[in-house]
Parts: sequence; structure tokens; C-alpha cells
Amino acid sequence: MDAILAAFGNVFLSPLNLGGLIFGVAVGIVIGALPGLSVNMGIALLFPLTFSFQGIGGILMLLGIYCGAIYGGSITAILLKTPGTPASAATTLDGYPMAVKYGQPGRALGLSTFSSTFGGVFSAICLVLFSPMLASVALQFSKPEYFALAVFGISIITSVSSGSVLKGLMGGLVGLIIATIGIDAMSGQMRMTFGTTYLLGGLSFVPVLIGLFAFSQVLTSIEDSYNETYVKHDVKLKRVFPTFADLKKCAITILRSSVIGTVIGAVPGTGGDISSFISYNEAKRWSKEKEKFGDGAPEGICAPEAGNNAVSGGAMIPMLTLGIPGDGATAIMLGALMVQGMQPGPLLFQNQAPQVYTIFLGLMTANLVMGLLGFSVIRLFVKVINVPKKYLMPIIFVMTFVGAFAYNNSITDVFVMVAFGFLGYFLNKMEFSSSAIVIGIILGSLAEQNFRGALMMSDGSMMIFLEHPICAIFLLIALVSLFAPILGPALKKVFKKPVKQ
Repeated sequence: MDAILAAFGNVFLSPLNLGGLIFGVAVGIVIGALPGLSVNMGIALLFPLTFSFQGIGGILMLLGIYCGAIYGGSITAILLKTPGTPASAATTLDGYPMAVKYGQPGRALGLSTFSSTFGGVFSAICLVLFSPMLASVALQFSKPEYFALAVFGISIITSVSSGSVLKGLMGGLVGLIIATIGIDAMSGQMRMTFGTTYLLGGLSFVPVLIGLFAFSQVLTSIEDSYNETYVKHDVKLKRVFPTFADLKKCAITILRSSVIGTVIGAVPGTGGDISSFISYNEAKRWSKEKEKFGDGAPEGICAPEAGNNAVSGGAMIPMLTLGIPGDGATAIMLGALMVQGMQPGPLLFQNQAPQVYTIFLGLMTANLVMGLLGFSVIRLFVKVINVPKKYLMPIIFVMTFVGAFAYNNSITDVFVMVAFGFLGYFLNKMEFSSSAIVIGIILGSLAEQNFRGALMMSDGSMMIFLEHPICAIFLLIALVSLFAPILGPALKKVFKKPVKQ
């Protein structure tokens, strides 16, 4: 009870924390609504601001950005047929026809806002219910289990790397190499410091993060907008709150999609884009009016939006309880928690219970604030689609430099940020995923330390990893996860029914 009261105070009785959360939601919606920007970029760009908050206030702001950006992507998906984030791609199928063909943009945005809010709150409730139970099981883990868990987390790099095992492995390997830079925690040896004191503690996580996700995206956006012609969009909204008839018609679809999104979010390596399309497909499968899908069906808007926003709470379950990120955004959130002195995992629920309940309450509040802002000031958010990139990109460009420098007041951090920015730019051009590098950096040290610790427990015997059943299961799942992009298509070919001539 004390932890719950402390969490309530952290969220609602601290004007700075509550203001930061509301600010994060508003900024997240704007970032999500701007094509070319992403959830990961928004979190990475504003990461340095978290250090201006006391305690967990900065994490609440990042939660607001996370929730707001997922929802914000639906604005341009509906109005311009251009999803602001990949998670809103399925929303264009029915959102754009309803807005343009039938002249009901307010109705489409209202359905999107309600579904997004319900999906987010539903997943937050699931987070509160299931995370403590999973954490209590994980308390039985020892070093072999933690090593296997870290390996499992690293294995999801193929899932966040466009399905390419080779590209995922290469990105993850880069992250693992970066994680070994600095003084070895167990032996005290200096590794790859190249005689500089800057690298004794390893590469600073924040400049690397800003470079990979924010600076690289600026470079890409500048390139994409080089010959782009500015077009002003005039959007007039009437009623934005859904009618009772629409809500009654879509209620089962919204609930089903929320369950799908939460479950998919809890599976590491998946994300909102997968959840939105599966939710859309299931809504169409169960509908009695399948022919209306793709032509402005309200269920075709509610399903993907409830599904992709429900991913937020689902993805937080393995991240908080096991220290395994569910997607690229939670990989950044995991790093943010570690920088703030919180070590996600089962012990987090014992050692820092007030902070855990603050995250629970913060995620639920962020989704409710998102709904309130969506219904009250949606007309203002719609105007961001007319912001020219020639004004927006220079502002973000400057913020990347300020954020990198402000972390340690070090010009070297700025050089690191720029270097990783160009690295991220070329990785994006070659369709590599920057998230694979981040996952390798975060989980690399955890895997190494627990691997060596497990060998010390067994006097150097590798059999310890097979003698612990949970460890062996996690390693097996990691192996399957690593090669799933290859095994999946191969199995489909094997079991594919022959076509009758």
C-alpha cells in the first residue's frame, strides 16, 4: 500500500512530473503525426530532458511520448493516407476513404482516438495484473537463467531487422562489441580504450542513442525533402467524438484487438505494425460485412488503432519483469531506466516497488491524457501536417547537438553522436535496424557477466546451462527466435498444399 501511495504522489502530487507526462503525450502526438519521424526518434531526441527531472519524472515523460506517438501516426494516416508511424499503416485502408471519399474526417479521427485510448488503458491494466506474477516466477532465476534470458533478448534482433538473419546478426554484433568497451567489471582489465580516459567507462549510451535514432533520421528527412514540393492541406473537422451507434458496432472489435495487441506486444521482437495488421485481419474475418472493409468501415479504423496502442503495455511486461525489450521503443526505455539507476528485472519489484507502481500508473495516465488531448485539441494537432520540413528539420538538428552535449557537458559526446548518426543513416539506407545495435549494447554486458558467473559456479563446466531446465528452455527459444525468419518460409513451403491442376 505504501508503494501505491508513493506512486500516486509521484504522478499526481508532483506538478513537474504530471506536467512532464502531459508534455510528453503532446509532443509524442506531434512527432507521430509528422511523416518521417518515429516513436524511437522522439524518445531518443528528448531523452536528455529526463535529467532535468528529479526521480522518475523523466521516465513519465518518455512514457507519454511513447503512447502519444503511436496514436499520432493515425492522424496523417487518416487525413493524408500517409501513416506517421509504421504501426498506423493498416489505418489508412479505411481511415482515408472515410475521411476523403465520404467527407467524415472528424468521425474517423474520433474512432481512432477512442480505440487508441481503450487499447492503451486495457494494456496498462494487463501490465498491472500480470507483471508481478511473472516477476515472482523470475525471482527463482540464478546466473545461468539470466544469461539465457539475455541471449533470448539478443535473439530478437532478427525480428527487428526486416526479417534478415544476417543483417540482424551484424547489427547485434556491433552492439555487443560496443558493450565490451571500457574496464572489465570482473577482472579490471581495460578493453578497447585506445589509451583514452573517455572510453574507460564505455561509450555513453545517450549520445549513441541520439545519433542512431534522431540525427540519422534528420539526415534521411533532409534527403527525402530535397525535391519535395510543399502542399498545404485544409482540413475541416465537425464532430470528433464517436456516436453511440459507432461505439456499439465496434465494441467487440475494439476489445478483441486490445487483447491481440497486448499479447503480441508481450512477445519480444514484435511491434505495433504487426499487431495492427493482425487486428485488422481478425476484424475483417469476424465481420458480417466484409465487403465494406477498405471502403471506410468503422471497424477497419478501430481494429488497427486499438491493436497498435495495446502493444505499449504488453511490451512493458517483459521489459520490466525480465529486462527484455519487447520492441525498439522499449529497448530505448530499458536504457533510460538503467541510466536513471533502475535495473529492470524481477528484483526491481522488490527493491524499487514505488518506482514500478509509478510506471504502472504513469502508463495508464498517459493513455487517458492522450484521449483527453485527442478529443479536446485534435483540431490543433491536425495543423501539424502543414508544418514545412524546412523549418522543422533545423530545429531537430540543433536539438540533437544540444542533447548530446548536455548529457555530460562533453564535446566528445557530440562527436560520438555525429559518428553514430552517420552510421545509423547508412544502416537505414541498407535496410539494417538501429534497434539491433541498441539491444546488443544493453544486453551485451548482462549476457557476458552472467555467462562468466555461471562458469565460475560450475568450475568451468558448460553443462550448467543444460542442467538448469529454465535456462535450457530459454536457450532453445532463443535459437528458434534467431532463425524464425528462415525457418518460417521454409516450413510454409514444406506444408504448402499442392495446387490442383
